[in-house]
Order: sequence, then C-alpha cells, then structure tokens
Amino acid sequence: MRIGRLFGIELYVNPFFLALLALFFVAGVLGRGLVAFGVVLIHEMAHALTARRLGVELNEVELLPFGGVARAGSELAVDPVREAYVAAAGPASNFAMFALGVALKNYGLWHTDLGPFFLQCNLMVALVNLLPALPLDGGRIYRSFLAGKIGIREATYRAAGAGQFIGLAITVAGIIGMWRGYCGVDIPVTALFILYASTRERRAAPFLFMQLIRHKQEELAREGFLPAAHLVAVESMPLGKLMGPFVPRSFYLITVLDNHYRYRGMVTETAIISALLDKGADTPVGALVEGK
Repeated sequence: MRIGRLFGIELYVNPFFLALLALFFVAGVLGRGLVAFGVVLIHEMAHALTARRLGVELNEVELLPFGGVARAGSELAVDPVREAYVAAAGPASNFAMFALGVALKNYGLWHTDLGPFFLQCNLMVALVNLLPALPLDGGRIYRSFLAGKIGIREATYRAAGAGQFIGLAITVAGIIGMWRGYCGVDIPVTALFILYASTRERRAAPFLFMQLIRHKQEELAREGFLPAAHLVAVESMPLGKLMGPFVPRSFYLITVLDNHYRYRGMVTETAIISALLDKGADTPVGALVEGK
C-alpha cells in the first residue's frame, strides 16, 4: 500500500505492518503503534539516504514490522561494501534516536507512557536487525562479509538459512510467550514475516548470482579493468559447480587440467557464463577447451 513520497522516495507499507498497527489499535494503544511506525520510517529513510549518498539509485522503500526493503536491494547485494554501509545505517539511526530519547528525558521532555516505549522500540528494532540473518540488516552485513570469501550465492544461502532458523525459533518462542502471558501477538507476527522473507531471499539466490555476473561485466566494460582471480579445475568439473566460488569485483581465469593433472588450456569467466547459458550447468569445463 502506497502512503506517500518523502525526499523523492516512494513509501509503501507492507500488509504485515498494517496488521501490526491494527493490533495496536484493537488493544487500545494506537499511540504506541504510531511511535513504532515513526521509528521504522526513520530507520528505513536512513537506509535510503545512505544508499543515495553512496550513488545507488533508490526510488522506493517498503516498510516492514522490523525495518524495510529498498527496491535497490539486489543492486546493493552485488556490491558488498556498499551493502554493508547501507545496512548498518538503519540500526545506527535507532541507536541515535535512543540517545536522543535519553537526552530528552534528562531535560524533562518526556511522556510517561510513550517515552519508555520509544526507547524500547528503538532498541528492539536495532538489536533484532543486527541478527546475522537475512532479510535483516545484520544478515546483509553477514552476507557482504561472506560474499568475498565463498561467493554471493552460497553467502545468500547461509544468511537466509539463518533467517529461517531465527524466524521459526522466535515464532515458537512467541507463541509460548503469548500462552504464558509474557508477550503479545506482535512478536510471533513479526517472526513469521522474518521466516517468510528469509525463504524468499533464499529462493532468489540463483537470480542474484546471475545479476552479479552481469554487474561485473558492466563494471569491466565501464572501468576497463578488474582484479583477476585464478582457479584450477579438472576437465570433468561441471560449470554450475565451478561458478559457485565466483566473488564480486574479481574476474576469473580458470586453468583447466586433464584427469592426470596436465595442462589443457585456460578459459575465462565470460566463456563459462556463455557455455552455462547455451549448454547447461552439467557441462564439463573441459568441453570449452576441446581441440586446444
């Protein structure tokens, strides 16, 4: 649902967030719901403005119970350094608002009900988002760290898997907490969304990987150079498995050996991508150097 435009950025509210606000209304604490809305809005605008500061085109954001989703998310994911900075901006804004709230309390500018909730809400949003699990900010920082070591596809699988585990664990804990009177329905609702969103992130990993490849080709064409990385593979290695370790900002050259570890030839990342699309992931890399 579109709710307006701020600093040239279109704002949308996810139905899960609307449901959470409805729960605040039914419980007679709509004021708290509006505080939560404001905290999440500032959190997400911190992401958006930081992304723009780093040169990422970002025109839309969607507000979720724990933060938000920027429409430039996939573009950021193929640039781990910028993704980490943008992801960190959200929790940083919550800690800044928490400090501001403490200062206002010390100067007597305080509401006995909404003030403590404002502090609690900022801490909760910041700390939940710092969990190393997609789609949370901590998961994006975790993925950006892993992407340079094991490739973006495997990094996404790991961070999204952590999100699925955490979402399921918090859902179960929230249901038990509701039964015993420790928490409200907002906790399991938020956890269910984390579970849903992390599953969606996991399914998108292969498409994200192909976007990374396209991004590197565009960067090579624009800059004229990229750092090189080398791999050695036996001729029977399938192309789909060979591409797994490809990481951002490095162009791969693969030395191909026969089954007796004798040199057969060298193929480039571009040749592997073309063969993958034309012949399939099970094609052995040795097929690219036949006759050489």
